[in-house]
Amino acid sequence: MICSTASFLPQISSCSFVQGLSFRKGTHQLYSASHDRSVKVWNVAENAYVETLFGHQDVITGLDSLSRECCVTSGGRDGTVRVWKIPEESQLVFYGHQGSIDCIQLINEEHMVSGADDGSVALWGLSKKKPLTTVKKAHGFQGAQGLEQPYWITSVAALLNSDVVATGSHSTSVKLWKCGEGFRKLQPLFDIPLVGFVNSLKFSNTGNFLVAGIGQEHRLGRWWRIKEAKNSICIIPLKKTAGNTEIPMEGS
Repeated sequence: MICSTASFLPQISSCSFVQGLSFRKGTHQLYSASHDRSVKVWNVAENAYVETLFGHQDVITGLDSLSRECCVTSGGRDGTVRVWKIPEESQLVFYGHQGSIDCIQLINEEHMVSGADDGSVALWGLSKKKPLTTVKKAHGFQGAQGLEQPYWITSVAALLNSDVVATGSHSTSVKLWKCGEGFRKLQPLFDIPLVGFVNSLKFSNTGNFLVAGIGQEHRLGRWWRIKEAKNSICIIPLKKTAGNTEIPMEGS
């Protein structure tokens, strides 16, 4: 874990587990989110702390940003997704999932994708406070008959400025999805077999590969352990079809 008392930021006297870091693209502005339920803004060029943003009522579990001077966060069990507008010193609050919202990623400057431990994946537009679409039980069920529960969504990723997103769980596969027109539908494309908790996902800038961080346990707690999994980083080569859809390359 990274501590908020990092050597180049001596102004901060308290220490908390950091769950997310994101640079505003093309700048030295850095955002961090942590277990203390706050978002902090830093200027790395000047080795300076700028400000702290408050609003979440639970641990912040995910953070992302692009070129605009704002960032988005997922607030775990407070049940909210938030958009922080830095210059306006304001925030937008979004509701939609029924469980803990554990991961979030911007698709473009106007849309984002999130995942929760109720097994749902949601697409959002920044102009609407409710999801544009939600896929429930996106990775199916686990457990004995009569005691089934959905696989928790542990990670999401989006190929920037495209209609392709990926989701991870511990359901033995990463799923790739295609966003429908207006981001009002999420259609499954295919599964990529992977054993273990997919605790992080990220597409390369070109979309030529997808990187997955695999663990034996969930990144936020020790509820289960998959012994046959290896704590590792998996690089999945992708190629584009004629329809401009990403598919895994043979042998990957």
